[in-house]
Amino acid sequence: MPIIEFHLMEGRTVEQKRQLCAAVTRSVVDTLGVRPEQVRILIHTLTPEHFSVGGITAADKAAQAAQQNE
Repeated sequence: MPIIEFHLMEGRTVEQKRQLCAAVTRSVVDTLGVRPEQVRILIHTLTPEHFSVGGITAADKAAQAAQQNE
C-alpha cells in the first residue's frame, strides 16, 4: 500500500488537489502495478509562517518582495 505525502503552501483549490491526487494515483498504479484503491495520498497544507527557506519564512519573503516592489 503506497502512501504519498505532499506538503503544499496554502492557496491551491480543491479542484487542483483533486487533479493532483488523480494524476499521482495513475502514475503509482502504472509504475508499481498496484490497484488505485491501494494508493493513499496525504496532503498537508502549510501557511507561509510555517515554511521557510534559508531561515526566512515564506511570509517574511513575501513581505520583503512587496516592499521592494513599492
